Amino acid sequence: MNLDGLNDCQKRAVKQTEGPVLIIAGAGSGKTRVLTNRIAYLIDECGISPYNILAITFTNKAAAEMRERVEKVTDCGSQVWVSTFHSTCVRILRRYIDRIGYQTNFTIYDTDDQKSVIRDACKKLNIDTKMLKERTIMSAISSAKDEMISPDEMEVNAGGDYNAKRIAGVYREYQKTLKANNALDFDDLIFKTVELLNRDEEVLEAYQERFRYIMVDEYQDTNTSQFRLISKLAEKYGNLCVVGDDDQSIYKFRGANISNILNFENTFPGAKVIKLEQNYRSTQTILSAANEVIVHNIGRKSKKLWTENGKGDKIHFRIYEDAYKEAEGVVENICACVRDGWNYNDIAILYRTNAQSRLLEEKLIVRNVPYRIYGGINFYQRKEIKDILAYLKTIDNGMDGQAVKRIINVPRRGIGATTLERVQEFADANDMTFWDALCNAAEIPNIGRGLSKIESFVTLILGFQAKKQFLSIRELTETILEDTRYMEALAENETKEEVEARQENIDEFMNKIISYEEQTEGDFSEMQTDRENPQAAPTLSGFLEEVALIADIDNLDQDGNHVMLMTLHSAKGLEFPIVYMTGLEDGLFPSYMTIMSDDPTEVEEERRLCYVGITRAQKELNISAAKTRMIHGETQMNKVSRFVKEIPENLLEVENHSYGSKKSAISFGGKDSSESQGHFDFRANAKAALSRYGSGTTTYGQGNKKVAISGQKGIGSAYATNYGRTPTNYGTGNFAQPNKKVGFGKEFPMDIFDLKKPAKTTTSYSMPSKKAAGAIKSSGQAAGGTGLGYRVGDTVSHVKFGTGQVLAIEDGMRDYMVTVQFEEFGTKKMLAGFAKLKKQ
Repeated sequence: MNLDGLNDCQKRAVKQTEGPVLIIAGAGSGKTRVLTNRIAYLIDECGISPYNILAITFTNKAAAEMRERVEKVTDCGSQVWVSTFHSTCVRILRRYIDRIGYQTNFTIYDTDDQKSVIRDACKKLNIDTKMLKERTIMSAISSAKDEMISPDEMEVNAGGDYNAKRIAGVYREYQKTLKANNALDFDDLIFKTVELLNRDEEVLEAYQERFRYIMVDEYQDTNTSQFRLISKLAEKYGNLCVVGDDDQSIYKFRGANISNILNFENTFPGAKVIKLEQNYRSTQTILSAANEVIVHNIGRKSKKLWTENGKGDKIHFRIYEDAYKEAEGVVENICACVRDGWNYNDIAILYRTNAQSRLLEEKLIVRNVPYRIYGGINFYQRKEIKDILAYLKTIDNGMDGQAVKRIINVPRRGIGATTLERVQEFADANDMTFWDALCNAAEIPNIGRGLSKIESFVTLILGFQAKKQFLSIRELTETILEDTRYMEALAENETKEEVEARQENIDEFMNKIISYEEQTEGDFSEMQTDRENPQAAPTLSGFLEEVALIADIDNLDQDGNHVMLMTLHSAKGLEFPIVYMTGLEDGLFPSYMTIMSDDPTEVEEERRLCYVGITRAQKELNISAAKTRMIHGETQMNKVSRFVKEIPENLLEVENHSYGSKKSAISFGGKDSSESQGHFDFRANAKAALSRYGSGTTTYGQGNKKVAISGQKGIGSAYATNYGRTPTNYGTGNFAQPNKKVGFGKEFPMDIFDLKKPAKTTTSYSMPSKKAAGAIKSSGQAAGGTGLGYRVGDTVSHVKFGTGQVLAIEDGMRDYMVTVQFEEFGTKKMLAGFAKLKKQ
């Protein structure tokens, strides 16, 4: 077999076929190539039957890729068992699970099935799921199974912890129900396979004989149950080869146990350790930076990446005044790269949290740069953002039937599909909107018990509409989240990590609102003499209009040439010629929670994540930080991330774009300028951030105006919303009238809640009649002084909507509002700055 294409260390790894072997494969060191050649070497050179080889990966995609590569390098490759952990276990259990009391035709329960069983178990044990959340119980059971902990062991481990004991009781009932239903959940697949191998010597021996040579990829990501499975199968022959990189262990939150790889030699005496340190991906400068960062971790195996690719350019480190300037700067640099000949798909933007994508997406859209969110969803398409926008649209005018329908049962209000169908039929028959039909629900035939639920929903929205007159958009949104208990409802059905991610997105949405209000108020103050422009002040309609113009543009081009945006976790295993790592600030990356943790391994995990990000870059690495960033609605001063300061200054090319700063203002390995001037109180900032997860108290503010927001304490506080009711001056005193109704903690005139009042509709209903189609009225503005490059009547083109004719050009709040009749998409109104229309 020809191994000439491998370096010396790779050849050693391929040829070391006997006994336990640990291959420490650094980033970009060609580990997949080593694994596939090792399988081929076993078959072609050592005469091992492919039937006796097991290769395990973590994902179906990785398994398919390895299977394909093995088939290319050896004729018998298709006979090798290449699979994921869970697929391997399913195959074993389908054949032998009857040995431990199940039928081989067992069912695999999904998340909804699991929740249903847990709900029933809680009911049986008189546990209130409002006090002890279903997802909390599910997460605890899943973690227990990952650690091979039974219900009895969980109960013993609980000690005097009352809730832990109750969860152990639910776990016991849960397992009884699964057994009675001949069902397994996803975690059981490995748990029960290990149990089977422990209890049945015949089955164990059969698989030990079959899998005489075992290989495991991404070993640093294994949990306890996966470790036990592999150890059991390899126990007889000991020919276990694991491949991984402890420096890329970044999935602790999913149960990954880094000690599996760190303690491999102790677990398997006589193990050979082979390090793959030659990198084929990056320049030496990039690798040197990665080496200098990761060396600060204590819990790791010593290694140092090197390459023959050449030194390469210095790493570009740019510090900006704020997050908006950072996003603008990143996008401007991307445009410059494209002008220099790079393709969009050569470029990736990495960030620590999903919420950071919002500003980047908006700036990319403004510059017409095509992009894609890898492993995620565009910011304005995320569920929680669409839900809040639907509430705001409904409150604004109620004309958007889709928005009303989206949130009528968010959170759940028990308004059934049949009831909603009757409302829609009533609306259609009487030529009214869905919202107007809801307001007149008492007139709908056979509405039944749904009437009271609809009236409660309408009352809620009417209350918000009344509050809209007195509240800013920010305060209104806070009130919506508080009065609907939106975050608490999410916490009932999602994990802590999922809820925290949604909370971060909502926080970023609040930042968007505050930014809009501040910018619009700034514009308004400059236009104080413009008495004829009342729309210059921030309005809900104006905000929704601005968001719609951003969110509606589909920037995924069809040829696949787009910039990739992703979290650092999603970036693992990928590579790009040019990489931008954003938000390199203490408090964001690493986070306040991590820095303030008593567990030093938390910061080490974050440092490994930084190492992963750095080593994604092939040719050029750009890192950036913002001097100020809006966090939970407040503008905070941040210092440069400790990870940046761990990179030697001689590897960096520093550009300081913050106001009044020079390159020398950044000190590496010491304090930065903001800290030395006393602007950054880290403990205070950390305390404020931690309060989200403790007392639930935080603040939102604009400039010097701050509003205290208090969340719910007590049960579920980890998930409690930080949005509370904002103190205002329109409370119980302002509507002290005899004719009033109390709702939502405030008092309003009774007539706004009078659902029987016909308002815009009549009490006499009939079948719909056709209305005359309204013609589009052009402003007649010639746009002579606009500088847009086109006039009313001109033919223009748009990146998404194609060709159309300009019908009107009007002065907007901050930009010209252009109305265009597109040939394929109909009439669209858009801001000229966002539309980027070009005259044909």
